[in-house]
Amino acid sequence: MRDDKNRVMNLNKNNLALTGGAAAAEALKQINPDVMPVYPITPQTPIIEVFAKMVADGEAATVMIEVESEHSAMSAAVGAQAAGARAMTASSSQGIMLMSEILPIASGMRLPILMFVSARAISAPINIHGDHEDVMAVRDLGWIQFFSENSQEVYDNTFIALKLAEKARMPAMVIMDGFLTSHSVENLEILETPLVRKFIGEYEPKNNLLDMENPMTFGPVSLPNSFFEFKRQQIEAMNGVLTEYENVAEEYEKISGRNHDIFESYQLDDAERAIVVAGSTAGTVKVAVDELREQGEKVGLLKIKLFRPFPYQQIAEALKNVKNIAVLDRTVPLGSNAPIFSEIINSLFELKISNCQLHSYIYGLGGREIFKEDIKKVFDDLKSESKEKVKYIGLK
Repeated sequence: MRDDKNRVMNLNKNNLALTGGAAAAEALKQINPDVMPVYPITPQTPIIEVFAKMVADGEAATVMIEVESEHSAMSAAVGAQAAGARAMTASSSQGIMLMSEILPIASGMRLPILMFVSARAISAPINIHGDHEDVMAVRDLGWIQFFSENSQEVYDNTFIALKLAEKARMPAMVIMDGFLTSHSVENLEILETPLVRKFIGEYEPKNNLLDMENPMTFGPVSLPNSFFEFKRQQIEAMNGVLTEYENVAEEYEKISGRNHDIFESYQLDDAERAIVVAGSTAGTVKVAVDELREQGEKVGLLKIKLFRPFPYQQIAEALKNVKNIAVLDRTVPLGSNAPIFSEIINSLFELKISNCQLHSYIYGLGGREIFKEDIKKVFDDLKSESKEKVKYIGLK
């Protein structure tokens, strides 16, 4: 039994009370990646802090590389993965911004690196608290993106994301809300390590720099006669994630007993009003939905889990009978529609669904709290005929 503050074991060895950061570390220990380049940044630090202690205690054999910046962390992960290693890292906020030069290199080289992100506001002004600005800023750089509501989903999403990444040969982010999930202790159930290892399997790179029988170059120059074709292959690889998702999720359910659909529908079947949201706020929405349902109101939730690639058709099918939909984004849309709101518009357009009224809400920037009563007000707003394009929850 451990006594460190981030990791407390209950009497049942498969049930733990963990922060989201410690849940990520627990998953890392069970995966036992070959290489993990690390650079600390709030609120990601507990992930590598807890895992580093596990490595020091001999619970994992991972080679941890302490680099001088987040740019170097991703560069080292690219080098290690290209050499045939299973490489992982973690970051947040300005760290994501600093490594943004290397993120499309990882995806362009088709390297299935796994990165944990404790999502946080980006400067300026400086703010260390949680919102989704960092992950939304890099959403189209070729990384699979999973949002996690709680510690259990951080843990489960890690294995699902890794398996999908290695099947598609594309990198993946497992995202948790900074502080709200990364530092909050919640109960979760872990799997036996042999089950995890069997599920993820051994990493078998298709190509690697240390294959002396088949020498190759990574990162060559691509001129106009070939660049387009490289990008088309990346598009097909990301589309393949959607094709593979159901099989991977079904396989994971067999060993865990936990269902992980591509998104979560909550009380949505007969809902007349619904909220669409990603991350920890989904838990607050569920409480509000339950209370309003007890009062006879037909309300529901669609929780975004897989954000990249975005499952347009599946989400449109889930929302097609809902009359009024509020889409909540925890990021700043400067000069455009908010990211999730835009994707819901695209989803409904793809199936030519025009009977839904969509409403955009911005909330929680810089870690500002959102409460159950705020959610109930949003549902109440959906009854009105308001023409206001964008609303702001909790703005002073």
